[in-house]
Amino acid sequence: MQFSESWLRTLADPKMTSDELAHLLTMSGLEVEDIDPVAPPFSNVVVAQVVEVAKHPNADRLNVCQVDAGTGTLLSIVCGAPNVRAGMKVPCALAGAKLPPGEDGKPFEIKVGQLRGVESQGMLCSARELKLSEDHAGLLELPEDASVGQNFRDYYQLNDLKFTIKLTPNRADCLSVLGIAREVSALTGVALKEPSWKPVAANLTDKLPVRISAPDLCGRFSGRIIRGVNARARTPEWMKRRLERSGQRPVSALVDISNYVMLELGRPTHVFDLDKIHGGLEVRWGKPGESLKLLNGNTVEVDSWVGIIADERQVESLAGIMGGDATAVSLDTKNIYLEAAFWWPQAIQGRARRYNFSTDAAHRFERGVDYATTVEHIERITALIVEICGGKETAIGPIDDQIINLPQRNPVRVRTARAERIIGVQISEAQIADIFTRLGLQFTQEAGGFAVTPPSYRFDIEIEEDLIEEIARVYGFENIPALPPVEPNTMRIEPENRRSLFTIRRQLADLDYQEVVNFSFVEKDWEADFAGNAHPIQLLNPIASQMSVMRSSLLAGLVANVRYNLNRKASRVRVFEVGAVFLRNAAAQDGPLSVAGFDQPKRIAAIAYGPVADEQWGQPTRNVDFFDVKADLEALFAPRALTFARIDHPALHPGRAAQVLLNGKPVGVIGELHPRWQQKYELPLAPVVFEVAADALQERPIPLYREISKFPPVKRDIALVVKQSISAQDLINSFIAEKQANPLCNIMQAVVLFDEYRGKGLENDEKSLAFRFTLQDTQTTLQDDKVDAAIGAFVDAVEKKFGAKLRS
Repeated sequence: MQFSESWLRTLADPKMTSDELAHLLTMSGLEVEDIDPVAPPFSNVVVAQVVEVAKHPNADRLNVCQVDAGTGTLLSIVCGAPNVRAGMKVPCALAGAKLPPGEDGKPFEIKVGQLRGVESQGMLCSARELKLSEDHAGLLELPEDASVGQNFRDYYQLNDLKFTIKLTPNRADCLSVLGIAREVSALTGVALKEPSWKPVAANLTDKLPVRISAPDLCGRFSGRIIRGVNARARTPEWMKRRLERSGQRPVSALVDISNYVMLELGRPTHVFDLDKIHGGLEVRWGKPGESLKLLNGNTVEVDSWVGIIADERQVESLAGIMGGDATAVSLDTKNIYLEAAFWWPQAIQGRARRYNFSTDAAHRFERGVDYATTVEHIERITALIVEICGGKETAIGPIDDQIINLPQRNPVRVRTARAERIIGVQISEAQIADIFTRLGLQFTQEAGGFAVTPPSYRFDIEIEEDLIEEIARVYGFENIPALPPVEPNTMRIEPENRRSLFTIRRQLADLDYQEVVNFSFVEKDWEADFAGNAHPIQLLNPIASQMSVMRSSLLAGLVANVRYNLNRKASRVRVFEVGAVFLRNAAAQDGPLSVAGFDQPKRIAAIAYGPVADEQWGQPTRNVDFFDVKADLEALFAPRALTFARIDHPALHPGRAAQVLLNGKPVGVIGELHPRWQQKYELPLAPVVFEVAADALQERPIPLYREISKFPPVKRDIALVVKQSISAQDLINSFIAEKQANPLCNIMQAVVLFDEYRGKGLENDEKSLAFRFTLQDTQTTLQDDKVDAAIGAFVDAVEKKFGAKLRS
């Protein structure tokens, strides 16, 4: 929101400097983002009148002007402006004047000099030369009542400042100069001088038929016919100045008046050319196949999600957003229809962004505009139109005000004790009542609190905390002392059987991985490639076209990290990420940390690419493989033991991928990247990745005491011949199950695979797996017979289950 300080001070003028006023607004929640002068410095420029204009004797495009600048004698000034004429009043830079810097950055000084043989004693100025606007079509023409000889800066009020306020989305009531003035009045106690006008008496009975077919779109619609206006009338200079200093470009009188009232009162309105409307108007939702050419020249398609105003033939306007080109006013317009409506905020939100543009009207309506003052604001526009564009033939019709569906203003209750507790200072009920009165909030005092009815222009007051915020703002944040907390601190630690994500991050860093943080928004192709997800969760309003869906796996982002580093000549990459993934789940319910219909579990993923270690003399260089990353994963889960089962995964190599199992339950995947994606994403080597559930990795067993044997362990090696389809893990699982079931076997402490053989002496479909058993008893030294019995039991178990036999 941008406005000039002088305009604001006509409505509320506190006795404070500009900087003090800016600080006051900022501390009340209306952040003053910038304060700029309305014009750059320049000097010795006065109001002058052109008395006589004659052609330059030596140049076709120049004129020699006799100018009265209030100096007592006429000045001879050479001018090339196309609009110069005798009798006009313009700003004149006298000899010695310093104008704003040009493109070279240096001030431009006016001197008496010769132009094509004729002496020029000054310069007549355009708005662009004084850096007031970009208009350079000709001289800046001033009104006839401008006083000749007056300092132009004083006459044009150029010692003014432009305030730019960064408003939070909830403060739609401050999207007008009146709204800001209300705040200043409430904060300082100065009187609020609201704009005043006299309603214009209707002298015409004409009404335009309007039907409201969508009460969920339009809650109130007010309109009036005005005939016989002069659309070519000049916009007054005072109005032009206020518009320009608010960031608006003057267009024509009718458009400027509508824009002015929007900035002054916060009410976007629309002016239709009445003669271009066919029949009456209907306010409704759009229909598929309908289109509209807008005032900005774009043609847009509408549907049932977009509100429109249509006549009997076509769509004429996007409701609350922008008018159509077909009924736009022009300099030839004679009869108009004024419209002021209340559009439901939720019916406007997001519609302008859908068409990739934003308008001042949509910006206000989607946040909420006062629904109680449509008639008063039409009266304000009418008064200005009659004053500026009116004439003897101007006829004013009655206001047609249709109230269909307005918001219900239910009282919001606030407890004094709760307000004191949240703000942190003692505030009496008398102070709170004074604050509500200054803010213009209607209230009734109750036992221990207040019941406040929000005004029609405040859409941000809905719950108790909103009122507490208002109390704190007006009381003054700087008046709240900085005090230490009075509540006792309580040490809260994680349960012993759960470790924090920070601990896991530190462990991964110890394993030589570096952490990355990627967006949760990813490319749609990534979901198909790395997760086999053909129907990912789509974003309605993605921040970029290539980030249009929510990720269901962390793997794609890590592959992208590897590509990024390879493109910058990094040959070895080891990174990990801890983050959420997003999955559809119809059974999920809303909760403090959950959203109905979706699961958001945490995952931990890592990727290793290139050499297993930096090049060094102590070990030969080799590339990282599946078993290196598997060892890292097992180290993360230690002391709990993982098992692995073959799996087909869309992101992983068909023969070098495994499902990670903890206590028999799947908790993740590990494997080498699929060759198809290695080629598609231009990776010279295949990286190895893993992705596991964070919950599984955070769990840890509580340490339990176990007796340490004083007796020596016994190691026995056996080689078993099995079919090639049987995995080593299947045999190990069988050994563990036998230990738990057979008392003879509980002396087994560990079993590891140390050799695999295929070839001579075995059938083509056979392989030999060699295992080393570590056996130990806590009570006695093991004898051979007990060891042999245990080993025999293990061999019998796998022989019965898998047909294994001892290799001879």
